[in-house]
Amino acid sequence: MMAVRAALLTVALLAATARADSLQLESPSVVVLDSSGDVLFERDADRVRPIASLTKIFVALVLRKHKLDLDGWSEITDEDAKVADGGAGTRLLRGETFRNVDLLHAMLLVSDNRVPTALARSVKLSPRELLDEMNALAAKLGLAATKFEDVTGITGNRSTARELAIAMQEVLRDPVLARIMRTRYARITSKSEAVTIDYKSTVLPLWNKQFKIRGGKTGTTESAGHCMLIGAQIDDRAVTMAFIGGDSPNSRFLDFARMAHWLDNR
Repeated sequence: MMAVRAALLTVALLAATARADSLQLESPSVVVLDSSGDVLFERDADRVRPIASLTKIFVALVLRKHKLDLDGWSEITDEDAKVADGGAGTRLLRGETFRNVDLLHAMLLVSDNRVPTALARSVKLSPRELLDEMNALAAKLGLAATKFEDVTGITGNRSTARELAIAMQEVLRDPVLARIMRTRYARITSKSEAVTIDYKSTVLPLWNKQFKIRGGKTGTTESAGHCMLIGAQIDDRAVTMAFIGGDSPNSRFLDFARMAHWLDNR
C-alpha cells in the first residue's frame, strides 16, 4: 500500500507545474522557510488553526530538554489511557512497559496518544507540568499564537503554519528527534516481550525517494483537518514546510509534491 501511494505521489510531483502563479495547493495554510528562516512561499500562514498531533513535536522538545533517558523504560498506565481517551486507537497496552526511545517512535511516527504522559513521568513531570512547559517553550521560541490545552493534540491546541514551521526547525536541530522523524519503520517490543508492534511512519514523502527528507510529522483531527510538518533537502537547500487544514488525507502529501517540484524548478 505504501509503495502504491508513493508511486501516486511521484506522478503528482511530475505533473506539478513550476510556475508559482499556477501552483495549486489544497491546504488552506502553507509556509515554506529556508534554513535561515527566510520565507520562500506563504499562504494564509498566520491564520490560527487547530493543530492536532503536531502538538507532539513540543512534547518531544520538552522531554529532550529534561534529558529523557532513551534507554530507560516507562509503563503505560490507566492515567495515560485516560488522557488519550477520545483519540485514535493504540496498541500500547496498559500494564506493559516499553523502552523510552521506542515510545518516542510510537509518538512521532504514528502519534500514539498514550505516550506523552508516560514519558513525562519518566522525567518526573505531571501532565499539568508537561502542559505548562509546552506553553513556556512556545513563548520562549516567540510563538505568540501557539497555545496548548492538552498534551496530545486531541482537543484545544492552536497555532499557525508559520509558527509550526519555526518549531519544526528547532526539532530538526536535535539529532535524535530528527533521526526518529525520518524513520520509515520501527519495531518495538515490551519489556515482558508479550507485545511486539510494527510502526510505519505516516509521513508519505519518506517512502518516496525523489527528495531527501530530513524529518516529518503528520496530524489529523476533524477540527484541524489533515496537517503535516516536513523538512527536506531540495535543490541543495534545507527547507521546512507546514501544510495545515487540508480536507483530504492525501492533500498534504500532494501539496508537498507540488511545492517540492516548484522549488526544484525555480
